[in-house]
Amino acid sequence: MDLYQKVRLIVKKLKEAYPEAKIALKFENPLQLLVATILSAQCTDERVNEVTEKLFKKYRTAEDFANASLEELAEDIKSTGFYQQKAKYIKEACRIIVEKHNGEVPKTMEELLEFPGVARKTANIVLANAYGIVEGIPVDTHVRRLSQRLGLVKSNQPEKIEKELMEIVPKEEWFIFPHLLQAHGRKVCLARKPKCEKCVIKELCDAYTSAN
Repeated sequence: MDLYQKVRLIVKKLKEAYPEAKIALKFENPLQLLVATILSAQCTDERVNEVTEKLFKKYRTAEDFANASLEELAEDIKSTGFYQQKAKYIKEACRIIVEKHNGEVPKTMEELLEFPGVARKTANIVLANAYGIVEGIPVDTHVRRLSQRLGLVKSNQPEKIEKELMEIVPKEEWFIFPHLLQAHGRKVCLARKPKCEKCVIKELCDAYTSAN
């Protein structure tokens, strides 16, 4: 079986296992998704959702974030970790949104990548989930771990992993693919101790087959 067939089979089986797979971050508009995704670096989506529930009531527009006291904003997001750096990223990104984009989160990869703290992963998430524009495959910790365990990629760097995945994952599956891997990564293919006995794709997994 070649990689193309393998990926199609993995997607098919994971779709059956996780028919409701979708983004875990809670948001109501592109700005909220941008902020939540920046906060999600080195932090669980559950914790981010706890923080943003209050945060998005306090800061409703890009202007609110841009004009916020850096110390106060950092305190508001403290429990997400790396909070001082994240506060700077959010405040600066929102300043650019206000000054260059009339308060609206831009809809292109190039413009999003101009924001501090925004790499392709964040830009892909915002474009796909807020605007329905699918330009690539966001590589978070789950996508990275599972892609490597399954034997789909050789690289260890997110942007190279994305390129490898874009070559073997059918384009019409780019949107759902990361959500499927994230769902499976949270429930079964855990980082430290994967539950291989419960895995619906174990026969397609290089790590499992090589160990058994």
